[in-house]
Amino acid sequence: MLADRNSSAIVPCRDVAAAKRFYTGTLGLPLAEDHGAVFAVRTGGTRLNVYKSDYAGTNKANAVVWDAGSEVEAIAADLRAKGVTLDEYPEGFDEVRQGVHVKGDFRAIWFTDPDGNILHVNGVA
Repeated sequence: MLADRNSSAIVPCRDVAAAKRFYTGTLGLPLAEDHGAVFAVRTGGTRLNVYKSDYAGTNKANAVVWDAGSEVEAIAADLRAKGVTLDEYPEGFDEVRQGVHVKGDFRAIWFTDPDGNILHVNGVA
């Protein structure tokens, strides 16, 4: 029924203007559509939809994940330079270096958007 259908991520926000600044400015994602209380940004070959909701930030699990290949550490450095705090979840990793979780060749970072939605980037060095 859905196997041949495209899907995209969707995250809630309380403040649409702040969310739009974060996703387009801080993360550099191009705006694909803007309908006021709902907007979409392009990310690779997919879209990330953001909508106004009083329940924004209540999910305590990953909302979005990006596969960054070998660029996780560079992306982490760029985010830190833009004032984004990288979260640390050290359990199960060999070490955490400046917010970058390391397990062998695997690298991962987590951070939140202005509403507390958990965003995740991972890849292999």
